[in-house]
Amino acid sequence: MSTFRKSAALSRIQPAATIAITQKARDLRAEGHDIISLSIGEPDFDTPDHVKAAAAEAMARGETKYPPINGIPELRRAIADKFARENGLDYAPSQTIVSTGGKQVIANALLATLDAGDEVVIPAPYWVSYTQMVEMTGAVPVVVQTEAEDGFLLTPAALEAAITPKTRWLILNSPSNPTGAVYSADDLRALAGVLERHPNVWVLSDDMYEHLIYGGTPFATMAAATPAMKDRTLTMNGVSKAYAMTGWRIGYAAGPQPLIDAMALAQGQVTSGAAQPSQWAALAALTGPQDALELQRAAFEQRRDLVVARLNAIPGMDCPTPPGAFYVFPSCAAFLGRTTPGGKRLETDEDFCMALMEEGGVATVHGAAFGQSPFFRVSYAASEAELTEATGRIAAFCAALT
Repeated sequence: MSTFRKSAALSRIQPAATIAITQKARDLRAEGHDIISLSIGEPDFDTPDHVKAAAAEAMARGETKYPPINGIPELRRAIADKFARENGLDYAPSQTIVSTGGKQVIANALLATLDAGDEVVIPAPYWVSYTQMVEMTGAVPVVVQTEAEDGFLLTPAALEAAITPKTRWLILNSPSNPTGAVYSADDLRALAGVLERHPNVWVLSDDMYEHLIYGGTPFATMAAATPAMKDRTLTMNGVSKAYAMTGWRIGYAAGPQPLIDAMALAQGQVTSGAAQPSQWAALAALTGPQDALELQRAAFEQRRDLVVARLNAIPGMDCPTPPGAFYVFPSCAAFLGRTTPGGKRLETDEDFCMALMEEGGVATVHGAAFGQSPFFRVSYAASEAELTEATGRIAAFCAALT
């Protein structure tokens, strides 16, 4: 019998903590436990009817064959139009690419550009997959800690200190998963001032939560805030969060032609093009009625305020009010070193989250999974009734610690 051996690339990575915890919550539910899952970033709204209808119509007329690798021409034109209309960015359709989710956009870009030993600057807290995708290529994630008092934003000084001759990319996510941090145009221009001194460093701008900003702050993205950076910026987005289309698996990006061509080469050998019915649905999302965006944004803002108020009412809990996305990232430092009614001593934020799920009935994700402790991420992409019940359970769990 031969022994299975994982590749070196897979040996460098771990399963995504967000997915693992969400699956554990499902398993506990299947065993009869009452678990409220606030561990995954998925809008609880339904995909708009006109989007679903567009997919059905596409299938009815036979749009079910192999698609072009880069995306159907109609969707690529709509993506270019979207960037011009909403972001003031001028891209030809040929400078766009459609992929099977935003995650594949990022993976394509890294696979197309990184060699072993290259470095990628990633501010922490970060989305769990950034570091893992970098490590799969043999490159090195250079994690830079941010501070809650700075709004969890990367500072120019910290960026300057992290850059070396091996640095190839800076990954910026605004609004941020997991903190909800938002970079203003001035913030981006300050970072660009550093990058001007390092012309070999490119920017991967992950704008997936673009339409979820609160308080009237305008959205900003690097290539628009600093036009001089456009020729070395990949601007990526998708329909998952804005249009409640997580399961349709459509992400997209625009950038310099050589980079887009290299990403298409990688995609062509891994998945080829994204599913045609999903692409036609995404076309309807980008070109059809947009009123659902504001309705959902307003609902998320109301939920944010509910969750922040209820968590901050817990003695010892510190929960900043995030300006974007649909997560809060409170500190659980005050509860470490204490013991649960079940006898578990809480030494880390992972201990806190696991005990909260197993003894408190609420699934959240520990801050260490995002590169920063002692925090935990709570998704408020759930109904107000669920959020009220969940925050009540969190309060009861914390009150019972000794």
